[in-house]
Amino acid sequence: MHALIEDLIPVTVPDAGFDRPLARVVVPFGWTELSASTWEVLERCAAAPRHRWPILVDEWLRETADRAALAVAEIELLGDVRELLRVKLVPTMPPDRRNGLVCVPAGRYFDALIVIDHPKYGAPLTKTRADLLQLRDLGSALAHTHERELAGITPEIRPLSPNDSALVFRKPGSPYVSALLTELDRLLPEPPPSGALVGVPSYDTLLLYPIRSRPAPDVIPAFTRTVATLHADADAPCSTEAFWWHTGDLSPLSEPRTRKRLRRHLRGRRRR
Repeated sequence: MHALIEDLIPVTVPDAGFDRPLARVVVPFGWTELSASTWEVLERCAAAPRHRWPILVDEWLRETADRAALAVAEIELLGDVRELLRVKLVPTMPPDRRNGLVCVPAGRYFDALIVIDHPKYGAPLTKTRADLLQLRDLGSALAHTHERELAGITPEIRPLSPNDSALVFRKPGSPYVSALLTELDRLLPEPPPSGALVGVPSYDTLLLYPIRSRPAPDVIPAFTRTVATLHADADAPCSTEAFWWHTGDLSPLSEPRTRKRLRRHLRGRRRR
C-alpha cells in the first residue's frame, strides 16, 4: 500500500512527500505543512477489493491536495494565522454553540474561546480551520492576548459609595479585556485575604473591588448595580453577573449561598 502511495504522489500531489516511518503524506506550504495520516486510506482499501486500491489511493491523495489548496487560500487571505490568535473569555456557552469551536472551560462560568483577530476576516477559530491549518500549539494565543492586547492597561477609579470605590480596567473597543479574569492575581499584587468583587459587564471592561476589610453594607449592592448599569450601556455586553473571587474561584453574588458564605467569611475575619 505504501509503495502504491509513493508511486502516485508525483502524479497526483507533485509538491507532497511521503514520510514512510510516520506513515503520512506531507504537503509543505507557507509557514506550516499539511500532514495526512495514511490510516484513513488504509481503512478504505481494507474494505475494498485489491483491484480498486489504486483508484481509492488516487482519490484520497486528491482530497489531500484539495485540503492543501484550501489551506494555501487561507494563508493568502490571513497571512500567518498563528500571529492573529487571541483568547476571548465569554460566558459559558451551551453545547450546541461550543460544538465545532476551539474553546475550553475557564472555570464554571466562562469559556476561553480562541479567535482570529483580523479587521475584516476575524472570527472564532473552528476546529475544522485549526485542523486545516495544522494549528497545534495554541498556547501562544493567551500569551499574544496578554502581551499585545492587555499590556499597559492601568486601573481607573469608579466610586461605589461615598467611602468606597472600585478599580476599573478598560480598553475601549477591545474584545479581550475579559481575559484579565485569568490574571486577577497579577492585578492584585497583594491579594486581599477576603478576595475581591469582580464583574465583566462588557468585553472591554473589568470591574474589581478588593475586600481589604469588612465592607460597608451597601458596597455589594452598589457593586452589583454598577455591573448591571455598565452591562446595559455597553456596545459589546459580556455578563450581568457580579462575582466574589476568593482563593482563585469565582462565585456569583446572585446566588444566596454565595452571599451567605461571604457574610460568614467576613464575620470570621472580624472576630480574629
